[in-house]
Amino acid sequence: MNSSPPFSSETSICQARATVMLYDDANKKWVPAGNGPQVFSRVHIYHNPSNNTFRVVGRKIQQDQQVVINCPIAKGLKYNQATPSFHQWRDMRQVWGLNFGSKEDATLFANGMHHALEVLDGTASVGPGAPRLVNNGPSAEELEQQRRSLAGTVVARAQCAPPAVGSTASAASLGREGATISSMGRTAPPPAALRCRRTS
Repeated sequence: MNSSPPFSSETSICQARATVMLYDDANKKWVPAGNGPQVFSRVHIYHNPSNNTFRVVGRKIQQDQQVVINCPIAKGLKYNQATPSFHQWRDMRQVWGLNFGSKEDATLFANGMHHALEVLDGTASVGPGAPRLVNNGPSAEELEQQRRSLAGTVVARAQCAPPAVGSTASAASLGREGATISSMGRTAPPPAALRCRRTS
């Protein structure tokens, strides 16, 4: 395995924690890449802007930091997400597999791979204006803010007065609207018909 480190002109567009596997075609099974015990590696996708090339480089997360993958990403490469946490692809010589430590790692790496393939295909760009692939969803703080906002909406809705006796809103219509709310789930905004209205 070529153990060349990243060139100074290369930048990492994403990294993930995974065990690196190779498919043993003779024995029809996956085997760990590299020597020694199977351990997690830190796997990067590096981009070289001077010649617009990408490669996957992975080093074991241990003292010797053995390089277990140094694979160029070719235009037209078929990246297969076999399961949410196991992805694979074929290069000119062999089939590589990455068994990710989490679904979040898998999603982050897949986003990086798809972006690299889009750049190679000419449908995306990499540069100062290009988005960096460092996040694949709202942060924990953003999720908490959304949860609190929705909880406040539910409290405000509960404080709305029911229709007065003799109003045109029937119990059946309220039941239908209530069913609409429950079917939409917690993340949907309340329908306009159910928002509290200020009375003069």
